[in-house]
Amino acid sequence: MTGREQWRRLERLAVVLVALHSYVIGLVLLLFPAWSIEFSGWEPTSTLFFTRQAGILHLVVATGYLAEHSRYGGVFLLVSAKTAATIFLASVPFWDHPSWLVPACAVVDGLMGAVVWMLHRKAGRRR
Repeated sequence: MTGREQWRRLERLAVVLVALHSYVIGLVLLLFPAWSIEFSGWEPTSTLFFTRQAGILHLVVATGYLAEHSRYGGVFLLVSAKTAATIFLASVPFWDHPSWLVPACAVVDGLMGAVVWMLHRKAGRRR
C-alpha cells in the first residue's frame, strides 16, 4: 500500500467519524430537544421547533459529507460546514450569552474541519 493510499484510508475514516458525530448530535437534538437545551445550560423554551430543525439539519449535512466523499472523493461540504460552524460558534459570546458548551463546540468543529482538510491534502486530492 502506498503512502497516498494510507492517507486516503485515514481521510475516509475521518469523514465517517465526523459524519457519525453529526448523526449523533442530530439525533439527540431531534429526539431529546428539551434535554439538549437544558444540558447545554440554557433556560427551557416554550417551543422546541428550532432545536428539532437543527437536528434534522445535522442529519442531512452528515449524509452530504458521506455522499460527497464516496461519489467524488471531496470534502468541500464538510470543510465549509465546519468552518462556518466554527466562525458562528466563536462569535456567539459577542452577541449572546453562550452556554458552557458553545466554546467547546467551536474548538471541536474547527479541529474536525482542519483534520479532514489536512488528510485530504495529504491524500493527494485537490477537490
